[in-house]
Amino acid sequence: MAATDPWVDLLAGDRSLLDRTSTAERVADLLRQRIIEGALPPGTRLSEESAGRALSVSRNTLREAFRLLVHERLLVHEFHRGVFVRVLDADDIVDLYRTRRVLETSAIRYGPLADTERIAAIDAEVAIAEEAAPQERWVDVGTANIRFHQAVTGLLGSPRVDDIMRRVVAELRLAFHVMARPREFHEPYIELNRGIADLLTKGEFTEAERRMESYLDIAEAQLLDAYRQIAR
Repeated sequence: MAATDPWVDLLAGDRSLLDRTSTAERVADLLRQRIIEGALPPGTRLSEESAGRALSVSRNTLREAFRLLVHERLLVHEFHRGVFVRVLDADDIVDLYRTRRVLETSAIRYGPLADTERIAAIDAEVAIAEEAAPQERWVDVGTANIRFHQAVTGLLGSPRVDDIMRRVVAELRLAFHVMARPREFHEPYIELNRGIADLLTKGEFTEAERRMESYLDIAEAQLLDAYRQIAR
């Protein structure tokens, strides 16, 4: 028997999270989460047959989930070829970081109104990355970094903003795959995240916002440089 793609086995493990009445939205949630975790890299072809069998959902439900994720710019449908995880370009990076600046700096400005649990959630994600790095689990470090930024926008306490950020970070994970050396890319941001988390814990929100603005400038420039090298 031919070996299955790793992503199919992961989806099969997610089957218990669904039931016979699961909607396309729930299936889309599972696929989006796998993208955020880095399990579905750009260019991966998502076979309807394999995904449907792994999740035990109907083809119609799966197709609707695919359509939802195409709308979110996470998947693309290619005529006569199928559905693929989207490959981003430099214009996507610029727009993603434009969006992130609006969301994350605004969230920090609202930080004084946030409860202590939301501040603690930011610190907790940094701690996860700090634990994973010595073990060289760089995919996990990248995931913790993404969740750190989700926790930052979580300071607003807005379900609508949380939903927007969930889509933004899923696209961001697709961008991360362009970095050929994950340790060199992710490791410096652990210290930067720790610095921002500590400032928020101490209530120094103005300096935290300034640090975040600088942070996003650096990250955007780094990713754009990688995309431009690929385009040469």
